[in-house]
Amino acid sequence: MLFRVANLRTPVEQPEAELPVHVCQKLGLQETELRSWKILRKSLDARQRHKLQFVYSLILDLPDSTGLNASGDLQLDAYREKSFFDPDPGGQPLRSRPVIVGSGPAGLLAGYFLALKGYRPIILERGQAVKDRVPAIRRFDGGGDHDSENNYLFGEGGAGCFSDGKLTCRITGADVDWVLRSFVDCGGRSSLTYEHRPHLGSNKLPLICRNYRRRIEALGGEYRFGCRLEGLRIVDGQLQGLETSSGFIETLQCILAMGHSARDTYRMLLDAGLPLQAKAFQLGLRIEQPQSVVNDHKYGRPEYLQQLGAADYSLVAKGERDLFTFCMCAGGVVIPSISEPNMFCSNGMSNSRHDTPFANSGLVVTLAPELFGSSHPLAGVELQRRYEAKAFTMTGGDYSAPVQRADDFLNGRTPDSNQKIPSSYQRGTMPMNLSELLPAPVLTAIMNGLPVMDQKWKGGYLPEAVLVGPEMRGSSPVRIDRDRETWQVPGLSGIYPVGEGAGYAGGIVTAAVDGLRAARKLVETFAQPSDG
Repeated sequence: MLFRVANLRTPVEQPEAELPVHVCQKLGLQETELRSWKILRKSLDARQRHKLQFVYSLILDLPDSTGLNASGDLQLDAYREKSFFDPDPGGQPLRSRPVIVGSGPAGLLAGYFLALKGYRPIILERGQAVKDRVPAIRRFDGGGDHDSENNYLFGEGGAGCFSDGKLTCRITGADVDWVLRSFVDCGGRSSLTYEHRPHLGSNKLPLICRNYRRRIEALGGEYRFGCRLEGLRIVDGQLQGLETSSGFIETLQCILAMGHSARDTYRMLLDAGLPLQAKAFQLGLRIEQPQSVVNDHKYGRPEYLQQLGAADYSLVAKGERDLFTFCMCAGGVVIPSISEPNMFCSNGMSNSRHDTPFANSGLVVTLAPELFGSSHPLAGVELQRRYEAKAFTMTGGDYSAPVQRADDFLNGRTPDSNQKIPSSYQRGTMPMNLSELLPAPVLTAIMNGLPVMDQKWKGGYLPEAVLVGPEMRGSSPVRIDRDRETWQVPGLSGIYPVGEGAGYAGGIVTAAVDGLRAARKLVETFAQPSDG
């Protein structure tokens, strides 16, 4: 019989291998009674800096007749494994193979599920494969030209491939578990399935994306790189095919997973008559500090750094518009998040080792559509463009990053252009007044919220902090309408908008789950494709 034990606490020094002995002692069991066990969830309790603890939930397999006596704060109950819905193929004929637009997390998991079910999907990616994408990014970081089709945002794996690799999400359930297990199957470490804040690392993601592709291709799927969606062929409310930069592709079923930075695709979809709506999205700045400052704040004992690695953090400052940290990159670097030439936008990433001397985090506010100044579906996109173009121009048009010390920002002091301001951004920085790169409501929220965050750290958050901006790609400013039952565009058969780009996800795992669910809807309805 399966039982779940929650709130099992151990010192961080205690190895996981000792958990069976520990839990048996807590429950008054003989070790021989424990037939098997596994970790369901693991998190870090850092509220007492000098006494950090791991908090576990475990699944135990015990004889039905076992008498249990939970002690202390342990929670104990019967456990039933979550059931993953894996439908058999539907009955409607499918004369052409399904096509997926985009190979980010949503497209990748949609393609993987369809391939496993025998649907041989075709995956279109406007950028290049990882082996060609990585060199292009390195050339840009070293001072080269920006490639509008092959960069940090476009290419195999999408923006998720180079945006830190965090697998944190707020949703739970069998679909999330299935996605996490697939990451493990494709090269991630096994602990990803139970860690509270799992992190693949930007150095690990390219290999994992390539492993997904190899599995999809081995199952009959096909990737087409350098293939950009340029139009839809629709007849009597039914998709008939896709116009692409590589020619026409016949298909009756298309999963749109193009990511939140395909601005030209948004315009094409709007012109094609798809129902797009402006939605709230997150924007603001990045904040950098020495990683040692974050470590000192979180760890009360120096040995914790050796045991746990670089520390992270999460902060919220409540207000008329909450200010909150987002995508915190411990031991990471600030990177450019640019999909169009002559623009600048920041983001962050960190490798699995978290080994740089810098910590950085998004520092963002949610901006509602009524504050964009327009009801147009692409008003948020145009707002992003306006400030990104201004940042590019103000720094001299060479893709350097605008930076400012936090204390100067809060006190309205414009930095001297020769001021040396430390930052991890590789292409160089330029000191300037970042208040010029933010909409007024966002500027107000950051001005009010930063001192609150500093108070939470007892004055330790801001003294060495540097701000980098703007940060405009925290989420999509657009949502594509879809039916809640079919996951297709209302009144239009064959188009399934998914992921961050469609406005239905925020992060790698939620986007991946969204893609999985759309693929499952397709499988439920249609038989495997009949064409060769």
